[in-house]
Amino acid sequence: MSNLDARPDVEVLDQGQPCTTTEILEPRLVPLGGPRAMTVYRTLPQRRRSLVGAWCFLDHYGPDDVSTTGGMQVPRHPHTGLATVSWLFTGRIEHLDSGGNAAAIVPGELNLMIAGRGITHQELSDPGTSTLHGVQLWYALPERTRFTENAFVHHTPEPVELPGITARVFVGSLLGSVSPVDTRTPDLLGAELTLEPGATARLTVRADFEHAVLAENGAVTVNSEVVDHRSLAYAPPGSDTLVITAGDTRVRVILLGGVPLGEQIVMWWNFVGRDHDEVVEFRRRYQAELGFEPADPSDVDKPALFGEFPPGQPKPLPAPPLPTARLLPRE
Repeated sequence: MSNLDARPDVEVLDQGQPCTTTEILEPRLVPLGGPRAMTVYRTLPQRRRSLVGAWCFLDHYGPDDVSTTGGMQVPRHPHTGLATVSWLFTGRIEHLDSGGNAAAIVPGELNLMIAGRGITHQELSDPGTSTLHGVQLWYALPERTRFTENAFVHHTPEPVELPGITARVFVGSLLGSVSPVDTRTPDLLGAELTLEPGATARLTVRADFEHAVLAENGAVTVNSEVVDHRSLAYAPPGSDTLVITAGDTRVRVILLGGVPLGEQIVMWWNFVGRDHDEVVEFRRRYQAELGFEPADPSDVDKPALFGEFPPGQPKPLPAPPLPTARLLPRE
């Protein structure tokens, strides 16, 4: 790492087509249940933009004093048609899912859960965690893989060290680092970048990708646009250069990218489907399989979507009521 006063540039690309259009997406605050609800800052999805590539969900939280917020206490709940990416900066979370996977989520290590046609999981702060700080990401699975079996992948990316920058590429490829993780969703990028004060990273990126940069711990400049702390900068396809510049303090960003999904999706609660009726059925099956509502006689001949769970765990979450209006697709 360079001296903090050196104000270096990372010249990854000397020539290319820089991005000239940057859209700033501001977060909204969302409490995650309970009397001492942990508040997250959600920048995806929102009315102005639902997807960046296949990325469809971005929650940013912390640093939170667990003694005040209660930490992360998310009991068993379902997912369909998506994958979750848990990425921590501080703390420890215990993951358990109905695919038979139990894992510790710790800083700098990727935990990827592919829901496929269905899975349930829980995420609970480790009792020894005093401060919790991280992001929760989802991406939508394309039509060809969304009904595959569920899976869980753990990967520790090696940091890429360049003057003024450290990068950890957990999905896809950047700066010569290639993640070996099979996402079942081609053409994705996910990385953490830390820039020293005054550093500028001029990154070679795929021109067919759209990108988003989360200003994780402080303001940063993306393609000459100032991005406030916790906000997200969106850059459309068409450029092979992405420029990220730190101010007077050390900054960390989360960089996401991907080819536009090109498929309409319906997102509601923890389900990703393709239309209203499909999501209604996902909800019905979950409620029936976990005993919240009566099963349909025809369910006897269907394989379970959401799997078994070890005994002795917190009670699962029931699905909320569906809205009275039909769910509309996003793209």
